[in-house]
Amino acid sequence: MTSERQWRRLFPLRFRHLSGEASFKRWDWVRFDHHRPTKDKRAESCHVHEETLLVDGRLSEAERTRLLTPMIIPSGRAAEESGKSLALIRPKNSKFYYKRRNASDIEEAQEAYRYAARQTSMFDKELAELQPSPYEFRFKFEDGAGTHDYECGDWETHTMFWNGCRRQSETETLNWMSQTYNEEYPSRGMAFAIGNMAKRPQTWQLLGVIRFNEAAQGELLF
Repeated sequence: MTSERQWRRLFPLRFRHLSGEASFKRWDWVRFDHHRPTKDKRAESCHVHEETLLVDGRLSEAERTRLLTPMIIPSGRAAEESGKSLALIRPKNSKFYYKRRNASDIEEAQEAYRYAARQTSMFDKELAELQPSPYEFRFKFEDGAGTHDYECGDWETHTMFWNGCRRQSETETLNWMSQTYNEEYPSRGMAFAIGNMAKRPQTWQLLGVIRFNEAAQGELLF
């Protein structure tokens, strides 16, 4: 997202290969050159020139709230009706849960990584060999258009699982994730970044779980 609150869908980005001034995290401002993709017609999509990436600052917690609060809309349907392919919503009555994947599900996820690796200008060997988590992470929630049940496509959620398993047992990690997404985040302020699919624009997905505070009444938004 830009400082003018314009959505940007960035690809292809090989995050594991970025280093130094090009290595960025959530809430970093980044500068980069890009061009319009030839196959993806969604207005927000940008084909990034990786070699031009440069971190140029970081948003404080207060700045996150001021920037993102005006971006909140009622639902993905509302975004679709306005011609948008990305949206930020505040889910209601959200419930994080997980399901163990069977062998075929894991192989399907692995093939998705291999496919994504082939889409980069330089084959991403690390992505192709990335091990999917043994669980499918999902959220049930309500928005202005009704009730939904989305698989969580946020890479940080799967990274959270693997990092947790390095410190503690799998059961403890899953309990920690449930507490984070079902108690801590909703109580402090949680939003979902959702987006539709290029080939199936009527299908919306959960792309990111974002923790930022609710704006206080009367708070000035820039």
